[in-house]
This record gives sequence, C-alpha cells and structure tokens, in this order.
Amino acid sequence: MARHPALIAFEGIDGSGKSSVLRGLLERLRARGGDPLTLREPGGTPLGERVRGLLLDAELRRAPAAELLLFQAARAELVAEVIRPALAAGRTVISDRFCDSTRAYQGSGLGLPRETVEAAIHAATDGLEPGLVILLDVTPELGLNRSDSRGRRDAIEERAEAFLGRVREGYLELARENPEHWLVFDGARPLEELIDEVAALVVERLG
Repeated sequence: MARHPALIAFEGIDGSGKSSVLRGLLERLRARGGDPLTLREPGGTPLGERVRGLLLDAELRRAPAAELLLFQAARAELVAEVIRPALAAGRTVISDRFCDSTRAYQGSGLGLPRETVEAAIHAATDGLEPGLVILLDVTPELGLNRSDSRGRRDAIEERAEAFLGRVREGYLELARENPEHWLVFDGARPLEELIDEVAALVVERLG
C-alpha cells in the first residue's frame, strides 16, 4: 500500500453530503490560487462513465462479485489514465469516492470476503491509496431521506436501510483502523460549517 499525500478521497454513505462539501472545498482552494483535479467514482474516463451507467441502473441486477469487478474496471482506467499522471505532474487530486467505498459497500455492505475485496482493489490501483480520507458520517435514515428528496433512487440507493447501516459501520471501522489518515465529520451539521472546517483542515494538511 502506498498512500500519496496529494490524493484526497471523500467518503460516506449515499446522502451524506460529501459531493456538496467537496464542491465547497474546491471553491475555497481555487480562491487561494489552488488548482486541484476533482474526480468522481465510478467515472472520470469514457470507459468509467459507461460502467457508471451500468452500476447505477436500478433495473439491472448483478451478482456481488460482478459489481465488485465492474467498480475495479472503472477504477483501473481512472488510476492509469488520469490519477497517476496528475500526481506525477504535481497536482492535488480530490476524488468523490475511492478504494474505501469498495471496502465499505461491497465488503461490509454486500459481505464479500475481505481478502477478495483487497485483491480486487490492488489489481485496479497497484496499491495506490489516498493520503487523506474525509468521511462524512450520517445515519442511514438521514441519508435515504436526502436521496429521496432528490427524486428517484439509483441501484445503490434503493437498497434497504440495513444495508446502508452495514456500510456506515464499515466506514467507521476503517476510520478507527487508520486514524492518522482519516478525518470523520458529522454530516448532519450545517453545510457551510462543514465546508469551512473541512477546508481549513485540508489546507493545513496540504501546507
């Protein structure tokens, strides 16, 4: 495992607010003259966007192992074609989800064996991991309420509250295992407060 200090990942269950906080962070960093590259998973490449369409299609069913491998196919392309070149050029990369989403969703949520999940992740990233993971923690009830307010749920969001409860616990366990690389925030707090606090800590970490 190789953690890169310029790679930052935002994590959380669906409806945690991570995408909104990430957008706010990006505005703060650009106001300071920064030029981070922002990405989302799955996606970020032509192949990744096609895979994203398959994964979020609520009418398309697939086995847990198939879901795991589809995510890794999109990630492998993103790492090879976008993330590693950007890091090599000295840019900060901020991703809306990365490897820990797989550990939480397909591992804790779907119950795939940890060794299977880790082997698949390593095949996609060759050990690349974020130097900082920002977890926005909310209850499954709040996350689903927020998802419902946006309209129709996608294939991941339509799973039961119990599934998201397992995903949440998986995230919190990962944070406990890696306290030096994880920052956990209460995602139920007001958005502007969260953005201000996250931005201050990220700027401090990036120097």
